Amino acid sequence: EFREYERASTTAADAYLGPVVVRYLRALSTAAAAAELPAPFVMRSSGGVATPEEAAEHPATILVSGPAAGVVGAARLAALAGIENAIAFDMGGTSTDVCLIAGGRAERASERSVAGLPIRLPTVDLHTVGAGGGSLVWTDAGGALRVGPQSAGANPGPACYGRGGAQGTVTDANLLLDRLPHELAGGVELDRRAAERTLAGVDPAAVVDVVNAEMLRALRVVSVERGHDPTDFALVAFGGAGPLHACELADELGIRTVLVPEAAGVLSALGLVASEERRDAVRSYLVPLADAGELPREGEADLRYTGQSFELTLSLQETDLGEAFHRAHQEQYGFAERDREVQLVAVRTADIRKGPELVLPRGEERTITGPAVIELAGSTCWIPPGWVGARDGRMLRLTRQ
Repeated sequence: EFREYERASTTAADAYLGPVVVRYLRALSTAAAAAELPAPFVMRSSGGVATPEEAAEHPATILVSGPAAGVVGAARLAALAGIENAIAFDMGGTSTDVCLIAGGRAERASERSVAGLPIRLPTVDLHTVGAGGGSLVWTDAGGALRVGPQSAGANPGPACYGRGGAQGTVTDANLLLDRLPHELAGGVELDRRAAERTLAGVDPAAVVDVVNAEMLRALRVVSVERGHDPTDFALVAFGGAGPLHACELADELGIRTVLVPEAAGVLSALGLVASEERRDAVRSYLVPLADAGELPREGEADLRYTGQSFELTLSLQETDLGEAFHRAHQEQYGFAERDREVQLVAVRTADIRKGPELVLPRGEERTITGPAVIELAGSTCWIPPGWVGARDGRMLRLTRQ
């Protein structure tokens, strides 16, 4: 590919990460062999897995592998529920990652910024904001309530953990709103008095409103701002804090269905296990689309109007690639120039080996009407008034009434 600065930045990231990643993967492979386990696969940012040797050769390909695995898990979960169009919503302790899933496939990007550096590699198209269960509550110089991006982390964590946290968090606010149980699995008690002390003079409902507004902006970036109507999508909520906030966010977007996996806190691990083996390849063209000749039947094409600096990526399965580009340009930028030459910049293909079939056993069907709090393994789900939850296999299907 062209774009020399982005390529140089990616090469530098590979070189910087190489020694650490090689040592880690070598130790992992050795330990797996000693335990007589199968040779491990490594998750990549593209949403597929590769061998440790392949990952070690290009360490920058695993920079956002954890969140990418969560998106794969969300897509598989939605498919099991018979849903092709969904938005993955992964809210953890420090940040929230969102990604659009259209037609059963996660949206993809050819470049991503990591720590301020452009990484020119295929990746799941994630949008991340600094909002999570551990996000700290504070007031700015003007007295306005703020939440995050600073986080209490896992240690000391939220004040209610009783580990010395001295500043209120989103988790503390949810506890004061009675959206969390007072005792967690394993007999861990949440300290309500500590939460009250650190949020003294602050309305916990306002804290939730502020953090929801931040996450709502992220959800709109991957949907409304890219020409998609969020009401056509379901929301798949996971991560330790995601199910607590999902229904209220869905209300704001007009989404009527929310899916919550039973193991919401570890859906990324499930996605990793269910991922396909994937190897990506790119070929540059830089020719008018009309002169490109025969293209592969599968994959993606980077297209732009001649003279533009940036491209849109479209599926090669489109019957009329030029017309599809005009439509995509209209949706993305609000205009199209059908009399202007379309240039083919690059073609992207992938060698894919299908991952294992994901089957979730069905359990006893139950229905519950909000308001209600549902305790899950590694997460808690808040069902507000106006929502109904039904157990659908190993997931909750929440529906707006």
